[in-house]
Amino acid sequence: MCGIVGVVANTDACQDIYTAMLVLQHRGQDAAGIATDDHGKLNLRKGRGLVRDVFTNDDMASLQGTMGVGHVRYPTAGSCAVAEAQPFYVNSPYGICLGHNGNLTNTDALCRELFESDMRHINTSSDTEVLLNVFAHELHTVGRRELTPDAVFAAAAGLFRRARGAFACVGMILGHGVVGFRDPHGIRPLVIGHRRNSLLGDDYVLASESVALDALGFTRLRDVEPGECVYITRDGQLHSRVVASGAERTPCIFEHVYLARPDSVLDDISVYKARLRMGEHLADKLLAEWGSDHGIDVVIPIPDTSRTAALSLANRLNLKYREGYIKNRYIGRTFIMPGQAERKQSVRRKLNAIGLEFRDKHVLLVDDSIVRGTTCHEIIQMAREAGASQVSFASAAPPVRFPNVYGIDMPAAEELIAHGKSVDEIRHAIGADRLLYQDLDDLIACAREGNPTVERFECSCFDGRYVTEDIDDAFLDRLATRRSDAAKQLAEATPQNGHAHVTRPADAPA
Repeated sequence: MCGIVGVVANTDACQDIYTAMLVLQHRGQDAAGIATDDHGKLNLRKGRGLVRDVFTNDDMASLQGTMGVGHVRYPTAGSCAVAEAQPFYVNSPYGICLGHNGNLTNTDALCRELFESDMRHINTSSDTEVLLNVFAHELHTVGRRELTPDAVFAAAAGLFRRARGAFACVGMILGHGVVGFRDPHGIRPLVIGHRRNSLLGDDYVLASESVALDALGFTRLRDVEPGECVYITRDGQLHSRVVASGAERTPCIFEHVYLARPDSVLDDISVYKARLRMGEHLADKLLAEWGSDHGIDVVIPIPDTSRTAALSLANRLNLKYREGYIKNRYIGRTFIMPGQAERKQSVRRKLNAIGLEFRDKHVLLVDDSIVRGTTCHEIIQMAREAGASQVSFASAAPPVRFPNVYGIDMPAAEELIAHGKSVDEIRHAIGADRLLYQDLDDLIACAREGNPTVERFECSCFDGRYVTEDIDDAFLDRLATRRSDAAKQLAEATPQNGHAHVTRPADAPA
């Protein structure tokens, strides 16, 4: 999960990019980067940390140019080294920058192809650099001195033929324009916005979520289609074409559960309304399983993502809704912190219970999902310490039982609390008196009601079905080895000297 943005404007683009990245900060807190084009000259600044910390006033003043791209990073593939921060740059052809949200599933094969056939060097362990070099090679193969939209679309079509997995990308071709594309399944989101300046002309933006468009005063035009390439020339001409064969819209349903902001609209589905419906469906299941004599006194959300579902659940059950936990807003999203120990420690720093809302009450805590179980175990313990007589727990999503390979940090099955366990075993592990999960069919219905044309969602972390159809046990074992918490801790402890470890084919020279 990362946040990406690309802007083509009639004035300096850096402030719009910076603002969009602030709004998309929830999608990545590890690193941030901005690249702009000042009459063909590349200006690039990136580093580790939050957007507000990476860019100084001097940085912003140096990022001149009317088009550019930005990225906020959350590491799932690759290390957390500064060298892995995006966007990446390659100087040939033309000079191209690229930022990426998602994960490739054939990175190793592409690395071999790039080295052995394309004669390109990969300097990091990031699959974004792989994508950039594939696109650059395909654009070079087209071999046109004058860059046309047809050439860009041909290069994107070549990339789609070679790359597998989930990828929403924004790129900048220096001196020419901004390009965006979305994988043939449309797993990760990407939207197009337009802003009309009556004196200067048309401005365009590509971003991970529509909320970024709202913050910039852009009108949301539509989502980028699965397998589509969008090319916006530096003079503000928008060109687009679906260039992938067999494209099918299967967006990630976890965007609606947790990843996206509730004020976003993705694939014509309001995230807010989808979460309202999740609470209503969960309330109906609660009545069916626990009965009307459930004994619950109050519904309390786990801030922030579950608030919408918890409110609609409480209304449906005619129960009190109360804010029982106060959140320290200077602590990042626990789910996307890089290690289990850090996640556990951060819960107490992040949340504090209001005792009077818990004392001598049967409370129903509502969360968006339960992934590793670390957070909810600590939160339930806090409720008991605050005096709750009983603590029931409800998840607006089904049990997370399988790894996610498409850009969400669920890489190892053994790190998922629901993997191989019954609901009662999970309840015991997190310390709840009762536990209720959403049904997958109901979750899908909650999202699909917003856009009935979406016939299928990417739900692999719930049902183990991978839409790219290239995932087997061997792949999952390799993924777990590379991206487990233990692997991340080792990577953090290993000196990087500004560069990530480079994996070459076995027969490649050092």
